This record gives sequence, C-alpha cells and structure tokens, in this order.
Amino acid sequence: MTDRDKERTFAALPPAHGRGFAQTWWGLAWLQALEDAALDSQQVKTGRRLARAGAVGAVSVRPGRITAVVQDRDGTAHRADVLLQELSGEQWDRFLDMAVERAGHIAALLDRDMPPHLVEDAAAAGVELLPGLGDLEAECDCEAWDHCGHTAALCYQTARLLDQDPFVLLLMRGRDEHTLLEELQARGSAPAQESAETPNPRPEGMSAVEAYAVGDILPPLPALPVLPEGPGKPPSLDTEAAPAPGVDPAALEFLAAATAAEAYRLLSEALRPGHGRRAVEAELTPAQDAVRIAAGRPESAIAQRLADGSGRDARELELSVRAWRYGGVAALSVLEEEWTVEPESLARARAALESAWDDDERPRMHTAHNRWSAVDATAQLRLGRDGRWWPYRKERGLWSPAGPAVGDPATALALAEGDLRDDPTSG
Repeated sequence: MTDRDKERTFAALPPAHGRGFAQTWWGLAWLQALEDAALDSQQVKTGRRLARAGAVGAVSVRPGRITAVVQDRDGTAHRADVLLQELSGEQWDRFLDMAVERAGHIAALLDRDMPPHLVEDAAAAGVELLPGLGDLEAECDCEAWDHCGHTAALCYQTARLLDQDPFVLLLMRGRDEHTLLEELQARGSAPAQESAETPNPRPEGMSAVEAYAVGDILPPLPALPVLPEGPGKPPSLDTEAAPAPGVDPAALEFLAAATAAEAYRLLSEALRPGHGRRAVEAELTPAQDAVRIAAGRPESAIAQRLADGSGRDARELELSVRAWRYGGVAALSVLEEEWTVEPESLARARAALESAWDDDERPRMHTAHNRWSAVDATAQLRLGRDGRWWPYRKERGLWSPAGPAVGDPATALALAEGDLRDDPTSG
C-alpha cells in the first residue's frame, strides 16, 4: 500500500473563535513541539490568528506529512506542508508488541483516546509517538526557511484533528488505522508460546495496577440525577420490639433524618455549575460535626448528648450552633479561638476601623488579640483570619455571635448593637 493510498483528507474546520485549539494532553503536546521550536514567535502568533479565523483549508494527512492551503488576510493562498519522521519497521514492531501486551492500550485507541501510560510505555520500548523539539519540519511556497504563519496555522488546525482522533498522529508516523488494527489483531490472536522452563504460565486477565491505569476507557458516566424535591424520610423505628441495650431509637431516627438532609445538601451543591472547580472542604472534626448535627434542632436529650460528647455544656453548645448558622466552620473558629493578629493584617484592620467612622463618631475600642470591644457598650468585633469582621454582643455574661461576617467594621458594630436585624437562629 502506497502512502497515497493511506492518505486521509479532512474538510476545512470552522473558525475557532473563543476556544483553545487543543483540549487533550496530546494535542497540547503537539502544539508545544511547534511553539518550542519556532525561532520567530511572531510567526507562531500569526499562524494562531489565521487558524482561529478559519483560513486553513482541507487538511491532507499521510505518512510523514500534512498539507493544506492557507490563505493570508489579503486572500493570497499558500501551500503549507509540515513533515514528521515516520517510524521505522523495527520501531513499529516494538510498538505493536507493546500494545498487544496491554489490552487497555488498544481499547483506549479504539475509544479515540491516547492515555499518558500508552505514550510512556511506547517510549520505554524506544518509540516516540509525539513530536519533540525540532521534529516538526516546515515547507511553504512563501519560501520561509523556518515555520511561517502558514505552517504554524496548519499545526494549530492539526491539533484540533488530533483532539478528535489520535489515529491521525499514528498515520503521520506511518500506519493508517486499518493496517494498524489488522496487525494488532494478527498479533493478538497468535497462540502464546509458553517456555518449557516456565512452570506457571502467565494468568489470564490483567493486574489490578494495570486495570486501574486503563480505567479511563470505561463507558461515560450516566447523566446527572435530577434533584428531588427534598431529602428522603427515614423509616420509623417505633416498633413493638424493644431496642437493643444501649440503642436510643429517637437518637437514631434523628441521625438518619440529619444524614438524609446532609446528603440532599451535598447533592444539590454537586449539581450546581462549576462545582467540580471548587476546592474540597476539609473534613470536620468530631467536635465541629457535633455542632453541625445540633444545628438540626434535636430534642433536648439528644442535644445534651451532643454537648457532652463534644466537651461543651448546654450554653456553649447553644452559642456554637448560633455561630454555625451564621458561618459554618469559619464562624465556629472565631467563636472558640483567640489569636494574635499578624502585623500586616493588624495594620489593615486598624485602617479599616479608622475609615469606618468620622472622628467625632468613632467609638472607643479596647483591643485584645483579634477582638475589639466597644468601651461602655455590650458590643464586640472579632476579626476573622480572612479579614472579615464578625459582630458579637454580650448576653447573660457571655459574648454571643450577633450576625454573619461583613467586610465593613461599622456594619458589623451595627449588627452587634442590634441596629440591624440578622438572626438565622430564630424560627
């Protein structure tokens, strides 16, 4: 079969406004080979603009070469070629031997994927699939001696083709998809010749490490579930049978309901756009989790058990729950911890306090670590580690959370003094 028989032609792709040219790691590696080797970065930028504008015509791919007609902004057409060295027959033999030993490699290619371990295993066998520095040679009838805007545009357009089908790269390296799969099938169906000296033949299947490595070839996950109207209702434990010793049915029912509510919250957050880009929250400590559970308003006996288990008395648990409802872990930290403010943060805090009021209206404040207490008043400001201000007021001799965190100390003081209303603990 001649190279012309193996040729594949891809129709011109539409302009690529507002998107990257490569989404896969191997497409990005292809572009990296271009951008690292080009001596004139301005030509690379020109090529990127031409490709983005849709100036690259149909792309012809055959062993060792890709070709396309690229139009300048003034409409002048140029034939651009990019050359990539073909693999030798010996290299293809090594690649095929490596591939048939790893069933996941063939499955990945058939799924139009090129996982990193496939490329790494090929490299270990002495076969470099992806181009490296200087491997992409340029030819253009504009007579540039290095990559010009036309060959760069062709490379950018080819990255989009590679994203869709890694067999395009293998064709450039010398094997078309049909021939490659036939050779893989022939090698895979050949009977294994076990050595007479080998007492135990290799077991069928693959190792757990290998299976894990090819996990990305599994079918796509099903569509996301539809968020139900609310959390499910756990079954009642009010039965005629007596509970086992040490089992509190009421506590179990409450925990089951709280767990269902938390699962519903987690699911609703997971279904929100952008959830996958959010940082993973740190795991709650047992003491913090006790407060989260108590925020579900359990009956008094269960609340007392939560207080005892978390090392708090009933009043301390009440304040912790109030803080939790205002701001979760961050608010709980401000309630329970007192720390020395770093000089830079302290300077910013003082500047914020100075600018929050006019000179004749600024309240007198007594400072202790991260806490500013209004003199002759029952209001306090606490500075969080993130620079936000938390309002507190004295109730029954204890400083109690009085609102959510805000960026302005004057607003926080107004909340602490009761001039503003924001109490999620009611109702």
